[in-house]
Amino acid sequence: MSVSLPESLAAFSSGLRGACLTTANPGYDKARGIWNALADKRPAIIVQCTGAGDVMDAVKFARKHALVIAVRGGGHNVAGNATCDDGMVVDLSRMNAVRVDPVARRARAGGGATLGDVDRETQAFGLAVPLGIVSQTGIAGLTLCGGLGWLRRKYGLSCDALVSADVVTADGGFVTASASQNSDLFWGLRGGGGNFGIVTSFEYQLYPVGPTVTLCAPFYALDHGADIVRRWRDFVADAPDDFSSNLTIWSVPPAPPFPPELHGKAVVIPSGVHAGDLDAGAKYIQPLRELGKPLLDLSGPWPYTTVQSAFDPFFAKGERLNYWKSLYLDRLDDNAIDHIVARAAERPSPWSLLDIWHLGGAMARTRPEETALGARDTPYLLSIDSSWTDPGKTKTSIAWTRDFWTEMRPFSRDRVYLNFPGQGEEGETLLRASYGDANYERLIDLKTKYDPGNVFRLNQNIRPRAP
Repeated sequence: MSVSLPESLAAFSSGLRGACLTTANPGYDKARGIWNALADKRPAIIVQCTGAGDVMDAVKFARKHALVIAVRGGGHNVAGNATCDDGMVVDLSRMNAVRVDPVARRARAGGGATLGDVDRETQAFGLAVPLGIVSQTGIAGLTLCGGLGWLRRKYGLSCDALVSADVVTADGGFVTASASQNSDLFWGLRGGGGNFGIVTSFEYQLYPVGPTVTLCAPFYALDHGADIVRRWRDFVADAPDDFSSNLTIWSVPPAPPFPPELHGKAVVIPSGVHAGDLDAGAKYIQPLRELGKPLLDLSGPWPYTTVQSAFDPFFAKGERLNYWKSLYLDRLDDNAIDHIVARAAERPSPWSLLDIWHLGGAMARTRPEETALGARDTPYLLSIDSSWTDPGKTKTSIAWTRDFWTEMRPFSRDRVYLNFPGQGEEGETLLRASYGDANYERLIDLKTKYDPGNVFRLNQNIRPRAP
């Protein structure tokens, strides 16, 4: 361990309400694990915080002993930034309480809460935050880098629903950020990632949703994939805001509820959620259920919480190695579709999937300068979600993903969804393209103000200006 004063560590640990784990503790190996098995690292210290006081002390201790800090909310970060070698993991997972005010339509959630934690409490009142699509995902990383989900066209992104945030800053201090308090920081938190501090709680605007929504999920054989994708593209071009849709190319997982005879079958799924009137939703999605003869069709009225957790069994913690890259597409013409479908036929693993997210609606009506996230004028997002189980396939799987991503760049302005950045290997070039020049310069100024020493750098890092 890189901490040179054991007695100092003991004093620090005794002052915490939560646990402080090192390699000497029995629970260390379990605690160090995160969702992406590709990030198998061994931090010197894991601080399992129970409140903002623990977080503040952890930051001060790490700074005093020159320890790099990794911040773990839900631990679902695909790039693996929730852990580190030799440094300190500030683990917020015990800070997952959610309190709902149904009259004001507000929810306050701890920085370690997952989508499932929030959905459980808000749906008790027929309300929801526009969050992601896997309930095990942490709200923190999702929100700070945007937050795409099934409600994006109806209610916008997760960061759009953010009302205020409590933040532990780089000096171990504490501030609240909102439209009326530290408004510059509040702007940066809505898209700027974890660059400016550790968010210990999030306050969200709530919206009426469910409890039942209409799921669209017919599974077609990939043999006619290009035709299915084109017809889906044409159909969603004038979709109402109630309907948010993804086109997924995958293989049927070898697990229930899927019939054994379909296991491993390559499929294309024009999926989506209609969050409005159920009869209207059923009528609207019917053409997507008739693009051919489905191998399987899971469409129909589903509880919103069930839809939110439907992918959970196939994205379990630590089961697979993952490398995901994304690219906002300015167009999805026939040429682009042909490239995507051809690549889909040669995926390096059946667990790897390709997702085309149809964007627009409410999320696109926010001006670029309103949030750090930047422009939202692209109609599609391509997500290349490479997953595999054999460590021997790591090099080829990553290379395939990068080659595919490069091949699709002519259809884009090199902007990415920063929750799916690969490992951020393009550095500042990627960030500047994604945020836009004006927002990126403003983010550098904000970083220089709130974290001039770049204490929080295990993220899609915005470097402060030199003194």
